[in-house]
This record gives sequence, C-alpha cells and structure tokens, in this order.
Amino acid sequence: MKFINKIALAALVFVSIAFAQKELTLEQVILNAETLTPKKLEQFHLIPDTDNFSYVESFGDNERLISESINGDSKNALFLLSELNSILREAQLQTAKKFPLFSWYSNSEIWFWNRNKLILLNIITKELKVLNKIDERGENPEFIDPKRIAYTIDNNLFLANDFEQIQITDDAGGIVNGQSVHRNEFGINKGIFWSSNDNYFAFYRKDETIVTDYPILDISTKPATVKYIKYPMSGKTSEEVTVGIYDIQNNKITWIETGEPKDQYLPGITWNPDSKYIFINQLNRDQNHLKFSKYDAVTGKLVKVLFEEFNEKYVEPEYGPVFFENETEIFIWQSRNEGWNHLSLYDAAGNRIKKLTNGVWEVTQFNGFDKLGINIFYTSTQESPLQRHFYKLSMDSYESKRITTERGFHNVTVLNKGKYFLDEFSSLTVPYRVELLNSEGELIRTIYEANNPLDEYNIGKIEIFPLKSNDGFDLYSRIIYPPDFDETKKYPVLIFVYGGPHRQKIENSWLGNTNLWLNFMAQKGFIIFTLDNRGSAFRGLEFEQTTFRQLGTVEIEDQITGVEYLKTLSFVDENKIGVFGWSYGGFMTASLLTRAPEIFKVGVAGGAVIDWQYYEVMYTERYMDTPETNPDGYGESSILNHLQNLKGKLLLLHGTSDSVVVWQHTLLLAEKAANLGIDVDYYPYIGHEHGVKGKDKLHLYQKITNYFMEYLK
Repeated sequence: MKFINKIALAALVFVSIAFAQKELTLEQVILNAETLTPKKLEQFHLIPDTDNFSYVESFGDNERLISESINGDSKNALFLLSELNSILREAQLQTAKKFPLFSWYSNSEIWFWNRNKLILLNIITKELKVLNKIDERGENPEFIDPKRIAYTIDNNLFLANDFEQIQITDDAGGIVNGQSVHRNEFGINKGIFWSSNDNYFAFYRKDETIVTDYPILDISTKPATVKYIKYPMSGKTSEEVTVGIYDIQNNKITWIETGEPKDQYLPGITWNPDSKYIFINQLNRDQNHLKFSKYDAVTGKLVKVLFEEFNEKYVEPEYGPVFFENETEIFIWQSRNEGWNHLSLYDAAGNRIKKLTNGVWEVTQFNGFDKLGINIFYTSTQESPLQRHFYKLSMDSYESKRITTERGFHNVTVLNKGKYFLDEFSSLTVPYRVELLNSEGELIRTIYEANNPLDEYNIGKIEIFPLKSNDGFDLYSRIIYPPDFDETKKYPVLIFVYGGPHRQKIENSWLGNTNLWLNFMAQKGFIIFTLDNRGSAFRGLEFEQTTFRQLGTVEIEDQITGVEYLKTLSFVDENKIGVFGWSYGGFMTASLLTRAPEIFKVGVAGGAVIDWQYYEVMYTERYMDTPETNPDGYGESSILNHLQNLKGKLLLLHGTSDSVVVWQHTLLLAEKAANLGIDVDYYPYIGHEHGVKGKDKLHLYQKITNYFMEYLK
C-alpha cells in the first residue's frame, strides 16, 4: 500500500493561532454554529441600468440595504429594515425579522414575497404596491411575469392571472400536480416550468395510487395515529409520471405523449427559446438508456429523439439542454457518459458539433454566457478535485481561460452577461472573501472579507492529503488534530464517514468542509479522520461506478486503507478506533463494525440504511439494480447478514418519522440483534425526520459525544 509524503502538501494545512485560548462548547457548535461561521455577503445584486450594486448588511439591531458603486467611490444606505416594517405595518402586511429575499424590478424598485402577496416597493418614494397574490394555502409559486403566477394547493395546480385565481387541475386520491417527482433524484427540484413567452407552462403530474402506502406513527395523539406516505421501495411499483402543458390563452392542457413503458423517469424539462418545443430526458426504469426527446408543445407529439445515451451500469441525467439567448438551432449539453462530466455543443437535429471541454476532470457547474454568446463560463475540478475554479471558453477559438487563480473553492456569479464576475472564495486559510472582477478576470476590488470567527478559539491543525486505493486511485483524506497535539502521546481516532454518491467531504475550503462538532471532538482529545472513498462525487464515472451492484464493499476497502495508514502513525492508538456517520454514513458505520469487526471498537450510526431492499426505487436501483436481478449484491450489502460478527459497541439513532430512510431499517436491526442475543444500543428521536432539529439536536450530539467519551477515550 502506498502513502504520500505529506511534506509536499504543506499548503493544504490549516493551523490555528498559537495564542488562542477559548474552548468550543457543545451548545455553541450545535445550537449556535452560525456565530462561529464566517459571515457572508447577503443578497448581492447589480442594480439595473446603473454602475452600482446592492447588498444587505447588519446595522446594530437592524439591517439595511446598501448601494455601492462598482469602482468603490460611493456607498449609500438605501433602506432600513425598520423602515420597511413601518411601511408593511401601515399596509396591514406581515412584518419581517430579516430583510426579505428580493430582486430589483427597476433601478428604484424591488419586489419580494410577503406571505401570499408579491410586493413592489419603490425605495425612493417609499410607495408599496401589490403586484399579484396567490391563495393563502398556495405553495411552490413559479413565474416569469408577476401578473401570471402558477402554484399548487395540496396536490392540484392553480394560476393567479392578474389576481384572478384559476384552478387548472382537480385530481384527488394519489394524483399530484405541479410538484417535484421521482423523489428529487436526477436534479429535479420543482414541478412547474414556464415558457419564455409566458403563454405556457409545463408541469409534472404523478400518479402515486399504485405506490405502496407506508405508515408513519404519530404518538402525539391519544391513542397514537398513523399517517401514510407513498414510499416506493426498490423492486416495487413506482410512481407513473406524465408532463402536461397548460395554454393560458385557451385554458387548455395538452399532455406530452411520452409513451410506453409508463414506468420511466422524465427529468430535464426544458423549453426552447421560441416556446414551440419542449425537451425531455426520458430514462428507463433500469437507468441505463437515455433518450433525449423533442416534443411539439402544441400537439404534445414526439418530433424526434435527438440522440441516446447508453451505459452498461447507469446513466444519470441531471441537466437539460442550455440554449443560447434567442437561438433555437444550437444548444449546450452536459453529460458524464464518456467518463467525466463535460460540455458539448449540439445542433437542433441532435448532432454533436464539438466537445467543448475534455479531460480527466469534471465540470461541476455551467455558469452561463456573455452578452453576445461569444463566451461561455463554467466551474470545474481541472486544477484539482480539492478545488473549484472558474473558466471562460471562447466559442470562436474553443480555447478556455482560467479566470480564478488562488487555490481553494471559488463560487463565481456571472453579472451583467459577463461584464463582471462576483467571486466568493474560501480555502483552508481564508474564511470567506468576495471579490469583483472585470470581464478578463482582473480584480476591480475586494468587496468584502469576513473576520475569522474562530480567532479566539483553540482549533487544532487540519491536514489534507491523498492515499492510494488498491487499484491506484487517489483517496483524499483529512486529519483534524487535537489543539494541544503532542506526537509523543497516543490518541484515539474518530473516523467521520459518509462515503456515498453525490458527496465530497474533503475540500480545500474553510475548515476543509468539516462541521464544528468534529473540531469540538478534536478538542476532546480525538484524532479526527475522514476519507472520500471510491463511489463519492466529482472523480469521474469509473471512480463512482466501482461500487455498482455491491454498495458497502469497495467503500469498506478504502476506509480500511485509511485505517492502515493511521496505524503507521506513532501517535495513533490502533486499539481505539471509532466511527460515526449519518444516512449513507450510518450505513457505512454499521458496515464497518460488522464487516471489519477486528478494527473498530465503537460506532454510532444515525438514520442508517440497514438493508437496501427497504430503500427507495430511484436511488437504490441506480446503484444496485433490483433485489430480483441482484440478490447476491443485496444480500452481501445487508447489515442484517453480518450482524453476528459485531464485537464493538454500536449505537443506533433514528428519527421515528423519517420519510427518507424509514425507521423500519433500525427496527429490523434491533429485532435481529435481539434474536442473535447481541447487545446493541438504540435511541429513537420521536417525531423527527431524516435530520434531528431544534433542542433535540443538542440531546443527539450530547449522546454521541458521551458514547465516544465512555467507550473510546
């Protein structure tokens, strides 16, 4: 096994100030973590038709809206929150504790939501106007023109058309309109999609009548009652989704003829710029065959399957096409199907004109176009998976230029169609900084730099470095040292694990993408270790797909690689190694304790998947196929089939109303442990869902802390 020379990575080390004396408390890191988090620049906007920008800042016990000039020669307070609340109170509207989320309507007007009303406020005259309103029961509002707002009440679709409330659908009994579908997989986060001309909107309709009812127990009533949710478990019947288009002028719904089988996924709904066509990613239930389809928005009929993508393991479309402004003949497509997530240019017939980005790195975000469409912008891992940098790519020469330079994480917003860039930056040594750049990436000025909220605290050194997997992949890892670290002593190790798809835990960002409880535990005298194993995000398809049909196998190999490295360190007590994780991390924790029982002394598994056949269709079947087609994989990954190996102490934690990883997982393990005569500790968090919130969260982390202090310290 190969380990690296960490001296070569000295730049990826965070060291606290030597004279800091304060100690973190559990209450701080759990209930008041925001006070120890770098303060961000809030609600940055360019002000239309000016050379000024705005943001919201604290002002004593108040907040105020600030305007500054681009070149920094002027700064003015436009509006106080207290002034806004006086105007709202006079208009008999709800006052706000914080400045409401707003957008500029003109260079003197902002609009924002006040409960169910869309408000227009003139910041000069202080005049307030209600632009439109939705029903008080309304949710999920979507609009382009504020005179037309589509929204939902319960499971039906409505339109606020210049204050008139129009009901569009009238379904009941398991039919849901205008909301997210497929349990928010495939990048789906909403259910209403407006056309650019504002005459139509598309919407999802899902039929859940065929999906199994799943019971959630409510003990707050006497006697306890049961609420049923729709939960399609792997291998079972899933929801059937269709797409409708509502024609506002004719008050008519046209259904897109997406065809058979009905058991398919329909992400990536996109209108073309002239609103004549709608594009849909059609993915089969096996998730290995994608059809990118073009439909006529008036008739709902298929015009053409523009192209298809196949993968023997899985295809995961998370994006639709991106059209250039007012250009219907070409679009940009984002895909990982050739190994790494990259951008390509296609024509309207579905022919690839050119692959725009290429290499053993991932585009992590498409950031848009400049004013004339001459350049496109994207963010990627090209420099390192540990970093994010922003690039400009010329559509004339197809050459790209890196705009950001400093090593770390850059989150760049394109302003005024590429005239300016707003760069929000952090690294292991920089808490948070905001810079304004010109179109060439040159610094205009630093707008904001946060103070280090941990300056006065005794925070241990953070070190990031790669190890090697058994098949040669870099496995990025992080150690947080105790603040008073002494290499002549022996320390227990707490491994914090996630390990599943779509997550990256190791970054060159502030505190290395940790949560402060880990720093608190380092303060308690633990070495804190985390490793991104194969299967985790932003490392290419081969790295991710090594776990296919065998979740919890390759990941364990990589975590053990991390443990073997730790054992080479003179200050590690190899007899005191524990592990903690939540959700997929809970699955990993239970897997490590039962499949590598000689290594791990203590584990805490929260909201853990115990047996994948009890998890949802969309996620599970992508990575595991079905229980019927992959019985060996499901059997090997089930904690229930390895529980007899448990030697260490295991604490299970679960919210009893969890609708993501249902409570049944933990109950099955508790039942099996009793049958085997194995001692397992367990605590239910009554009424909580997948995350425990409020004061109970403090109780949760106190219990976790106590467990490691008692059995590992």
